[in-house]
Amino acid sequence: MTQELIIPEAARRLVDKASSIVAFTGAGMSAESGLATYRSPKSGLWENVDPTAMASIDAWARDPEPMWQWYLARREQAAQAEPNAGHRALAGIPVITQNIDDLHERGGAEDVVHLHGSLFEFRCTMCARPYRGPLTNELISCPLCENLIRPGVVWFGEMLPSKEWNRAEELIRDCDLLIVVGTSGIVQPAASLPLLARHVLEISPDPTSLTPISDYSWRTTAAIGLSALLHWIR
Repeated sequence: MTQELIIPEAARRLVDKASSIVAFTGAGMSAESGLATYRSPKSGLWENVDPTAMASIDAWARDPEPMWQWYLARREQAAQAEPNAGHRALAGIPVITQNIDDLHERGGAEDVVHLHGSLFEFRCTMCARPYRGPLTNELISCPLCENLIRPGVVWFGEMLPSKEWNRAEELIRDCDLLIVVGTSGIVQPAASLPLLARHVLEISPDPTSLTPISDYSWRTTAAIGLSALLHWIR
């Protein structure tokens, strides 16, 4: 039996009818590439690390060095991971992601909206000037204002970047189908974006907060489901 034959008819029908498709992805998208999700029991990032200590602007102001080291390590892990079949299947369509890795880009996607920033971007904590110089294990000062360089990710207590948010809203409002993959649908405000879509196809091994608003929810993983739909997605 081929993967084509196991595609649920409801999922195939949604993709068949859509003239424009956008993907909305979360941490589960990269799980099959070996990157930990945030809330999985026992293996989730927040099971072993206090998010208020490693993912808040207040924690950075109090003690930035542990956070700097933690994000450098996560950056290295992401750099060593490889895009999975799901990432490659989404090459060629716009992607809105809550992920801070670069696997969508390395999987071939050219239009990627990072709602929560990126592990591969850095900027000044105060003046927001982008930093593209060498990285070291020691904290780095901004060459313009001498304040600390920080990871270019969105922490608890911070607003999502307005440019990316506006672009995400535009993409979702204009598409015929939003494929939601690998997200629990509980992290706000990003989780509210799928509510703007005309039609939603969810791909997730388990029910999520977005299952009730989905036209169809397919119980499979990102790599399996998206690669099976590859010919219809494109």
